[in-house]
Amino acid sequence: MADQRTYNARVTTEALEKKFRDTFPSQAGAELVDDLYASGVITPIVDFTAAAQGSELEPELQRAWDFSTEYFQVSNGTQTLTSTPGFYKVDLICTSNDIARAAVTTIGLITLFDGATNKTIWKWVTSGQAGAGNFAVNEGHFIAYLRAGDSLKANTPATSDAMAIWLRQIADVSGNLINPLGFVFS
Repeated sequence: MADQRTYNARVTTEALEKKFRDTFPSQAGAELVDDLYASGVITPIVDFTAAAQGSELEPELQRAWDFSTEYFQVSNGTQTLTSTPGFYKVDLICTSNDIARAAVTTIGLITLFDGATNKTIWKWVTSGQAGAGNFAVNEGHFIAYLRAGDSLKANTPATSDAMAIWLRQIADVSGNLINPLGFVFS
C-alpha cells in the first residue's frame, strides 16, 4: 500500500494556470500542465532574513519622520544642516517672492562640503526674465550621504527666497539602518 501522506498531482485550475502564464511568459506553451504539480511531501523552508525575523522595518516605515527630525529655515545666507557622517532623508520646500529677475539667478541650493569644495546636489534657478515677479514654490526629496569630514549645507542668496528643510538620519556611515526614535520591535 502506498504511503497516504505522499502524492503528486497535476494542478489544472484556470486561475493558477493564468497566474503562471502571466508570471512566466516563456513557459506558456503546451507543456504548462507538466510544470504545475502539487506534492504531498512537506518541504520546510526557513527564511533567516531580518524582514522574516521581524527585526527589520519595511523601508517606508524605517524612513518615517520622528522626534529626531530636524527642521531648518534658511533665507538670505548659508546654513550648515549637519556634519555627522551617515545617510540622511531630506525634504525641502523652497519659495521665492521674486522669480522674475533680469539674469539667471540661483534661488536655493543644497551642497555637500568636504572642507575645500562644494558639490551641489539640489538647485533651483530662475530662467532670467523681465517684469514683475510672482510667488513660486519648488520642492525636493532625496537621500544624502556624508562621509567623515563632509557637511550638508543650504543656501538662499536673496532676502526674497527661503527654504524650509526637514532632515533625519536614516543610517549611519556604515549603512546600519537607524529606526525611528523610540521604535521597539515587540
